[in-house]
Amino acid sequence: MVSVSEGPSSAMDAPAFSASVVRVAEILRSTVNALAAAGEVEKACRLAGQAYVALKDVEPAAARQFDALLHRLTPRVNW
Repeated sequence: MVSVSEGPSSAMDAPAFSASVVRVAEILRSTVNALAAAGEVEKACRLAGQAYVALKDVEPAAARQFDALLHRLTPRVNW
């Protein structure tokens, strides 16, 4: 497994690594949206926040999408 701090392994070049990270982020965004739609908005927000933190330094564009998702979901959280 390649950790974010290590970057791409020798078996995977930087563009392929980046494309993989972006694809996993898309899958996670879809999952977070489904979780929110199922009524688990707070859990969805927590996951989106964690994804933002994990991505902000390695894939800023993907991180911004989680930030936008958080802004859309946060008003629906029942604190």
